[in-house]
Amino acid sequence: MQNYQLAVIGGGPGGYTAALRAAALGLKTVLIEKEKLGGTCLHHGCIPTKTLFHCAELYGKLKKAGEFGFSTGHVGFSYAKIQERKASVVSSLAGNLSRLLKKAGVEVVGGTARFLSSDLIEVETAGGEKRRLGAGKVILAPGAREIFPPVPGIDLPGILTSREALELKEIPASLAVIGGGVIALELASIFASFGCDVTIIQRSILLRREDREMVRRLTPYLRRQGIKIMTETALGNIALAEDGYILTVNTKRGDETLRFGAVLVAVGRGPVTDGMDLEMAGVKYSDKGIAVNQYMATNVPGIYAIGDAATPGYFLAHTAAHQGMVAAENAAGLNSVFHDKAIPVCIFTQPVMARVGLTEEEAKEQGYDVQVGKFPFSANGKAFLQDEADGIVKIIADGKDGPVIGVHILGPHASDLIQEGTLAVAAGIRVPELMDLIHPHPTLSEAFWEATLAIGKSPLHLEHW
Repeated sequence: MQNYQLAVIGGGPGGYTAALRAAALGLKTVLIEKEKLGGTCLHHGCIPTKTLFHCAELYGKLKKAGEFGFSTGHVGFSYAKIQERKASVVSSLAGNLSRLLKKAGVEVVGGTARFLSSDLIEVETAGGEKRRLGAGKVILAPGAREIFPPVPGIDLPGILTSREALELKEIPASLAVIGGGVIALELASIFASFGCDVTIIQRSILLRREDREMVRRLTPYLRRQGIKIMTETALGNIALAEDGYILTVNTKRGDETLRFGAVLVAVGRGPVTDGMDLEMAGVKYSDKGIAVNQYMATNVPGIYAIGDAATPGYFLAHTAAHQGMVAAENAAGLNSVFHDKAIPVCIFTQPVMARVGLTEEEAKEQGYDVQVGKFPFSANGKAFLQDEADGIVKIIADGKDGPVIGVHILGPHASDLIQEGTLAVAAGIRVPELMDLIHPHPTLSEAFWEATLAIGKSPLHLEHW
């Protein structure tokens, strides 16, 4: 039996970040992963999704190249080639990750881990071999898995989850997307961009955690792509048809029957807490995840939990990575704290939507002196010249001269622009300080600056357009 100062269970963004940080701090570290290094994010989530999104975005730009003076002729695509590109990206990043861990001195063990006690772990390989590891401290990063609504037919052959949808070799003629969250909308946008007839079926509202105004602004853009949106619609059952599936749904008008070539279930993800024998280590958990404090520590001294499996779950790769840093540093004897005041969220629809901090609804509920500034990208020179003028920047402050408490961006490169908002919210930067910050011209970032001016009702360029 080998002994380690730290064992990390799970090799996704949280787990491998924790392992790298722990090794950098001098801990003898082992990383246990039952599938592939990089986890869902690298192989079945963030990276493959954004690779396909980029290809869809590029396809749209090529089709509009004539507006910029380019003669491209017929613009087509090979989805099989696009999938090859995606596989190449994933393979390259996975290889880089393996080399990083090896160079850092982290031992990687493939297999399923379970506790024999709070400091003893058994790993079973895919071939059935068992190995015992002693661990002074442990970081749990088992991630999450898809959840399924209790609907008859949801387990029929061929029903897709995001994992299978990302592996399709050709675009289906029609697709029902069950769910209205981030994964559902991103995949709906990708498939619609490549010509699929997409219908979103959602029991309640779209993106229920996001600012309602921003969701209302996003919805017409989704419909403009040809995506049909059925909210407040309950899925009754799914049945096989000769050429796909028949869905029975209940709307305000009553029951309806719909036909689709493919069905994607994307109603959400839940924490993985089974299979590790957490009871043997005495770790407390529930169906919501593993309970942790601000140090990412569980109820058992020396055992930490991070990422999707930790409570509360954020289900964001970058949050898991940050929590991994915190947990590793505390395992090494430092005193690091996880702060959730400024966690950016990016939704890769077309256009992209991003936010950090409070929504307008949350700010009002919490009693802030809510002041809002908005500026459309249609009045931003860089967005206009790029023909990417859809969307808006919305900034929420606590008083006209108070700190920024929320930033919401819908538009070009929103996922990059949101970082200025993240810094503003995290540091409690006040509106006048942002007004005085010089933004380069011509850039999309000027829309952020103009939105701060709009809190004082004085944006410079809005009336000129």
